Amino acid sequence: MAAPAGDDPDSLMTLTTIFCLRNLRKTMCYQGFKNKLSLRSDIFLPSEICDKLVSTYMEMVHTDNNFEPEESFFQLFSDPRSTRLTRVQLREDIVRDKDLEAIRKQDLIELNLTYCNSLSSRSLKTLMCFRETLVSLCLFGCRYIFYRRGAPLACSEDTEDEDCPVSRQALETDFNFQGFNRLRLLNIEGLPDEVDVETLLKPLKCLTSLELANVQLLGTAFLTQWKDRLASLVLYNVDLSEELVSTVVELLHLRHLDISRESRRASLKFKMTRKILTSIVQRLVNLVSLDISGHMMLDNCTVPHFEEAMGRPSIEPCKSSIYPFQELRRPLQFLGLYDTSLCNVTHIPAQKVTGSKNEEQVLNAIEAYMEFRPELAHRAINQLFDIARIQHCSQLLRALQLVIAALKCHKYDKSIQVTGSAALYYLTNTEYRCDQSVRLRREVIQVVLNGMEQYQEVTVQRNCCLTLCNFSIPEELEFQYSRVNLLLLKILEPSRQDESIQRIAVHLCNALVCQVDNHHKEAVGKMGFVKTMLNLIQKKLQDRVCDQVMEFSWSALWNITDETPDNCQMFLNCHGMSLFLECLEEFPDKQELHRNMLGLLGNVAEVRALRPQLLTPQFITVFTNLLDSKADGIEVSYNACGVLSHIMFDGPEVWSMEEPQRDRVMEKMWDAIQSWDVSSRRNINYRSFEPILRLLPQSISPVSQHWATWALYNLVSVYPNKYCPLLIKEGGVRLLEKVLELESSQPETKDMASKVMEHCENFKDDPMETNDGQEVNYGQRG
Repeated sequence: MAAPAGDDPDSLMTLTTIFCLRNLRKTMCYQGFKNKLSLRSDIFLPSEICDKLVSTYMEMVHTDNNFEPEESFFQLFSDPRSTRLTRVQLREDIVRDKDLEAIRKQDLIELNLTYCNSLSSRSLKTLMCFRETLVSLCLFGCRYIFYRRGAPLACSEDTEDEDCPVSRQALETDFNFQGFNRLRLLNIEGLPDEVDVETLLKPLKCLTSLELANVQLLGTAFLTQWKDRLASLVLYNVDLSEELVSTVVELLHLRHLDISRESRRASLKFKMTRKILTSIVQRLVNLVSLDISGHMMLDNCTVPHFEEAMGRPSIEPCKSSIYPFQELRRPLQFLGLYDTSLCNVTHIPAQKVTGSKNEEQVLNAIEAYMEFRPELAHRAINQLFDIARIQHCSQLLRALQLVIAALKCHKYDKSIQVTGSAALYYLTNTEYRCDQSVRLRREVIQVVLNGMEQYQEVTVQRNCCLTLCNFSIPEELEFQYSRVNLLLLKILEPSRQDESIQRIAVHLCNALVCQVDNHHKEAVGKMGFVKTMLNLIQKKLQDRVCDQVMEFSWSALWNITDETPDNCQMFLNCHGMSLFLECLEEFPDKQELHRNMLGLLGNVAEVRALRPQLLTPQFITVFTNLLDSKADGIEVSYNACGVLSHIMFDGPEVWSMEEPQRDRVMEKMWDAIQSWDVSSRRNINYRSFEPILRLLPQSISPVSQHWATWALYNLVSVYPNKYCPLLIKEGGVRLLEKVLELESSQPETKDMASKVMEHCENFKDDPMETNDGQEVNYGQRG
């Protein structure tokens, strides 16, 4: 069987790099002067390793919330005699002027700075250090890099204190690219209007690729200085004019031209005509990639529908449904038609097209615009969301990987996070699940949790919580167990609650503490889980509302206290018993609620040190009255009897109250047990029989022994496949033999014990025995 898509393992290089970054002080570094990290003197790292370390470090900082950035990380690469950097990609506000200065001695060939809004004009000076080696430079979204920091008395431009704000009035006017003789690829976005683009770029004689997004061009003629070599030109959201188009079509060596725009920008007045598009195609004969997304056509550019060539869609230029593209010598490799009417025609002469007509075009749009066009990627992801929700996503692996990449790339972009988390919900549901690998689903969980941590906004939180519901809980979330619990508990803080999110979060909390090891429950209890659930219950009581949140909260408490004495103690310390009594009084007819509450109290009663706190006239009377309950079948009566069975097991000497009398309570317990149907199907799930088994070999409370024996008889007869092996494994048969030997054991108890042993014996003889009904697993035993 083929492995699920997306399950390729990480390379050894990747795994080693991550390990080193998580353990810098134990591998490559030591704690140096003023606690700064320093590279060990016997270390020399070639460029392949250094480049990988920096790129992985940046990815971990932005996508792994358990990874703490190192203040002096970039200082490790300050000496080119021990470290060599050649290709560096840095992004977001975490990158400071001093980080770039730390690597100024390196012979960088490629430097990508994306959305580095903490950089000031100090970094322009640092760029000069790389001028002799730099071949590729990206300054996309670094909106303050042409401004100096403010200089109050305590702050000068040369100070190491980077808390000085950047002043929008202090423009750096002296910088240009003089001396960058090797620079071939340049990407600049959003230059201040006061910066003269022509003066800035004039020294660059050898450019082959120029990207100017959101830049105001006062003149256009300067572009012709590269007409004999420029292969790629991007003018996204640049105000086009006939003059500029005339200049562009002189750049005869262009292979890629992007004159796309964000269509919702009212300031862009230029209209694309059939004549202009034809001119571009006819003059720029070397084009393999063209993007005209967002443009409105002034006149009819397309062949009438009834005249389109019949047959399957073709990419041959001669059959093109778009007149100007019939002039192409060969199909384009890429054609950007996103947010244009042209993407809807039948015959488009390009191998890859962006648009909104179908899934392929939408995925191409996300891929093409993800990094530098988040506003377009956001809209394309929204269209993918509709495809996954209403239709069917046929390229699931690609769709998931693109959405994950977009969420990682734009962790701080709210619109991407909203649409991306919504798309993930539909892309991970049951319909698509069998096609997804463990690795891919873990990546989804990681980006979902990143979104929950970064955004407290209602829509993001709801989308993320709903997406987590598509996973097997707790199994698939266990690798992030503490983190996801902390996030859910934060969501459930009473001061900031949305009703729908609250309901989903409580459901997730309940599922997360069901069927997990006790150390997990203890850890979650210390996070404040018990207190949070009780706060929710208190709020619902005040509102006099018993809804799913109320029932799930009690169910979660039932699960988290299972065989976990510390959490049982927390429940009592947080006045849980008072809330139990209030809920019983306020909601006397809520059967599910009563079952969950009594299951929880059964857990508390199993802890010998805590039982004295239950031994009060008020509580014993309540438990005794609940023996007569018919709520939820036998469950409430059964759980009430279980609580009393553990209390009775402590003997008559601890029964210090006059009322109710111990003997009278035991009589009612006998009556209740005899009224139960032993073939009852149960809404309960036992992971261990240990608390029941301890009630068997004793004579101090025969009724407790009888309750325990009845419980075992019911479970092994109704669910033999599950509970016979468990009882045998935990030594229950031997303890039942002792029940038969005790003179104090009642005849009906011995009879049931014999039948339990017989079931186990039959099961050993015929392990393939089946039962026509399947257990309903609503949660684990309380």
